[in-house]
Amino acid sequence: MSKVLPLQTATPRDTHSLNPVTEPRAVRWVLTGIALAFLAFFLVVPLVAVFVQAFAKGVDYYFESLKDPDAWSAIKLTLITAAIAVPLNVVFGLAASWAIAKFDFRGKALLTTLIDLPFSVSPVISGLIYVLMFGAQGWFGPWLAAHDVQIIFAVPGIVLATIFVTFPFVARELIPLMQAQGNDEEEAAHVLGASGWQIFRRVTLPNVKWGLLYGVILCNARAMGEFGAVSVVSGHIRGQTDTMPLHVEILYNEYNFSAAFAVASLLALLALVTLALKLLAERRMSQAVTEAKATAQH
Repeated sequence: MSKVLPLQTATPRDTHSLNPVTEPRAVRWVLTGIALAFLAFFLVVPLVAVFVQAFAKGVDYYFESLKDPDAWSAIKLTLITAAIAVPLNVVFGLAASWAIAKFDFRGKALLTTLIDLPFSVSPVISGLIYVLMFGAQGWFGPWLAAHDVQIIFAVPGIVLATIFVTFPFVARELIPLMQAQGNDEEEAAHVLGASGWQIFRRVTLPNVKWGLLYGVILCNARAMGEFGAVSVVSGHIRGQTDTMPLHVEILYNEYNFSAAFAVASLLALLALVTLALKLLAERRMSQAVTEAKATAQH
């Protein structure tokens, strides 16, 4: 006959060990206050200052600054660049993350490392690399000149530089999500006779849609706000190859502060919208990961 062990009650020491918060309330309030003060000083105050300066000369001047032909050209070029770079990065991110998370192959570690390369290379250096390759004195410069193709100091160079600095964002969000979800659903679909494209479209893609949205949001924000790499390859041709960040710099250097902050306020609005969408996608993605882990355990 088995012996029933007596029910043990938690001692004060046991209860104390289960509570991770042991600091006095005053310490917690001080630490929280320091964090909030840091955020207010370095994030909230500069953000408010941008909008205050943007409307310093009134609402009419604000909209007139945005209607300026050079400003409108910069806005359109920024949108065009993002519209090209983001979808291409989505295609690459989906393909790379699916290959890395779902298959084993030679060179997998190298591919994962190369995806992180733009994070470790300065954007200015990446811009100089494209100048070295496609500039007038670059590797392909004579051939491009002979065929009347211009990449550097033109829109193609801006798009290429933007793609380089932004292509890790989608892949880096999808890889851990796909790895956490595992291959059980894809294998079940394969057993039932689904093709590779059907498995991807009906199983894999719906499972990673929130992670994909999260990566697209970050990729788009970086594409529209990129300065370093674009500054090198654009040539700063006003009204032709200036994006919004470059146009802000030009206006600021000309002491046209209100107009500069008017254009900068659009980038600030983009940051706020990105933050809101990021929080939504992050919450949905966390729920998706939790559900995937629960499904894998069962």
